[in-house]
Amino acid sequence: MSRIDLFIAGGQKCGTTSLHAYLAEHPGFCAGPKELHFFDDEGVDWARHDYAAYEARFDGPGMRVDATPIYGFWPGALERIARYNPAARLIFLRRDPVERAWSQWCMEYARGDEAMPFARAIREERSRIATGETGMRHHSYVERGAYGMQAARAMALFPRRQLLFIESAELARDHAGVLARVAAFVGVGPFGAVSPLRRNARADVDYPASPDAADRAYIMERLSHDRVLFERLTGIGGARAV
Repeated sequence: MSRIDLFIAGGQKCGTTSLHAYLAEHPGFCAGPKELHFFDDEGVDWARHDYAAYEARFDGPGMRVDATPIYGFWPGALERIARYNPAARLIFLRRDPVERAWSQWCMEYARGDEAMPFARAIREERSRIATGETGMRHHSYVERGAYGMQAARAMALFPRRQLLFIESAELARDHAGVLARVAAFVGVGPFGAVSPLRRNARADVDYPASPDAADRAYIMERLSHDRVLFERLTGIGGARAV
């Protein structure tokens, strides 16, 4: 069985569900179940793993797509993908890091996995992440917005031509234009007329107050050097895809 060719590797709460759904409508793609969480599975013996069961999850013709947005963030995941398929192409979506962090916090809060207020959670994030896998998976609100570090890791493993960076705001504003670039990036035929998809509806929960100016300033300051790194590596400084 042939290797998986395309990965939507980031980022969580950045529009990956919509992009996966768009690709599923194109006959040139075989979009497997979203978020298989294969290459971030720390219970796997990666030195001697058999990929047959993983590849069997993709049933149908076309370029097979694994959309698991934690891959770009999770330590070791991109390295495992590179060993699995050095010719793979990877797509990364980027969103305003404050909006992204708040959206993730709301998801964890609605699931019952977060009891700490947002303002405190982002300020205590580093100590929670240091405790292990649970903190990394559930409480990495600011760190997942370090798109520059993720781009640097990807570029150290794959040629630049195999990487596509997309602004989530552009996917929402001009999905047809973004999908045309995706088709050109992977070498499939153009998309037909595709209706815009609605964003995932937030759970009907009584959320506390949204981030204030101090929260935004804190997040943007923490990520200030990373934003410079991302722009230097990708050439992207505004809302566009390259």
